[in-house]
Amino acid sequence: MAAAATAGLPRWFVEECEGQAAKAPSASPNEGLGIGLVGCGGMGTGDAKMAAALGCRIVAICDVDQAHLDRAKAVFPAAKAHKDFRKLVVQSDVDAVICGTVDHWHTLVSMAAARAGKDVYCEKPLTLTVDEGKRLVKAVRASGRILQTGTQQRSDAKFRLACELVRNGRIGKLKEVHVWVPAGLREGPFEAKPVPPGLDWDFWQGQTPDVPYVEQRCHRTFRYWWEYSGGTMTDWGAHHNDIALWAVGPDPCGPVEVEGKRLVDMIPGGYTASSEYEVKYTYANGVRHTCRTTTASAWNGAVVDPNGQQHGIRFEGADGWIWVTRGKIEASDPELLKAPLPAGAVRLYVSDHHMDNFLTCAKERKAPICDVETGHRSASMCHLGSISMRLGRRLKWDPAKERFTGDAEADGMLARKMRTPWDYDCVG
Repeated sequence: MAAAATAGLPRWFVEECEGQAAKAPSASPNEGLGIGLVGCGGMGTGDAKMAAALGCRIVAICDVDQAHLDRAKAVFPAAKAHKDFRKLVVQSDVDAVICGTVDHWHTLVSMAAARAGKDVYCEKPLTLTVDEGKRLVKAVRASGRILQTGTQQRSDAKFRLACELVRNGRIGKLKEVHVWVPAGLREGPFEAKPVPPGLDWDFWQGQTPDVPYVEQRCHRTFRYWWEYSGGTMTDWGAHHNDIALWAVGPDPCGPVEVEGKRLVDMIPGGYTASSEYEVKYTYANGVRHTCRTTTASAWNGAVVDPNGQQHGIRFEGADGWIWVTRGKIEASDPELLKAPLPAGAVRLYVSDHHMDNFLTCAKERKAPICDVETGHRSASMCHLGSISMRLGRRLKWDPAKERFTGDAEADGMLARKMRTPWDYDCVG
C-alpha cells in the first residue's frame, strides 16, 4: 500500500492490508469494458478517468449542458456524445454506467441503466427521497445488475479499521457516535437570469418543480437547494453517517428515532436546504448518534480535531473513544489501535479502491462494498434528518417497514411529487 494510505495505521493492520493486496491480481482485468458517463461535471469526469486508468473504455458521454459535454469530449474524444441518458443506456457497447449527475437525477438514471442491463456506479447520495431508494433497490435486485454507491470512505483502510475496532468492542460497549459535517451556504436572495446557451434547463430540472433559471440553482451549488438535494446533510452526511451505520451494524440497519433542528433560518429567496443544524438519532440498541454542522466554510478543505474540526466521526464507548476522518485515525489511548484483533473477530468487507471494487464485482458478479441497499440506507439516514428538521419535531421510525410510526404528515414526506414527464415512467 502507498505510504499516504498507511500513515497513522497500526503495523499489524498494515501487514494485514499488504497481505490482502498480495493475494489480489496486480491489475484489474477490465480491458474492453465499455463505460457510459452520465453527468460530465467534475465528479463524473473524475470517476470516468479513474475507470479509464483501470483499463476501461469510455465509449459514451451524456450531459444536458453542452459546455460540460464539450469539455468531456475533449477528455474522451472516442466517446459518442448524447444529450438524453436514455439513449446512452441502450448503446450496445455500454457495459456499465457511471452516474455523476446532480442528486435529483441519481435514481432515475440508475434505474434506467439497470433496466437496460447495465451495471452502475452512482455518486452519492444515491437518492433524493426514501421512496426512491425503496424503488431503486427493487429495480436493481430485479435486474440482477451490480450497483456501487460512490461513498468511497468504505474503501479507506482507516475508516474500516475504526469500524472493525468498534464492532469488536475495543472501546467497550458503544454508547455514542458524534458526526461533524461542514455547514452549508446561507446566501440570497438570488435573481432569475436568462438560461445560458446550450443548457437544457427543463431537462436539468427533471422531476423537480419548474422554476425560472437562477445561476445558483445549477451545477456546483445545486446541493444547497432542498428541491435538488439536502445541503451538507446529504452531501457530507452521506459519507460520515454511512460510516456510523457501518460501525453500529449490522447492515442493513437504521435508527428508531430521529430529532432534528435547524440552528439558523434560511434567507427568503436564497438557498433552501438547512445550512446549520443538529440531528439526533437513537438506535434500537440504545446507541445515540448525533450529526451536527461546524461553522467553517463548506469548501475550505480543513480537517482538524473535534475541538475545531470541520468534519469526521467520533465513536465513544464505555472504555474510550476513536476518532476518524480522511487521513487520520486517533484514539483516547494509542494502545486501543495497536493491539491486533484476535482470531475469530468480526471482520468487515475489504476494499482498497472503490472504483476497482465496482469493476471487479461487475466482472465476477458479486456484491460490491456499497451496494444498492447500503447506499439507500445511508441516504435514508440523511433524508430522515432533513424531514425531522423541516417538521421541527421528534419522529419515531420503523427501519424494517421504512415508515414513520404514528405520523402521517412525516410519512407524506418520504416521497415527493414528480413533475411530468420526468417520473418513473420515463425510464421504462
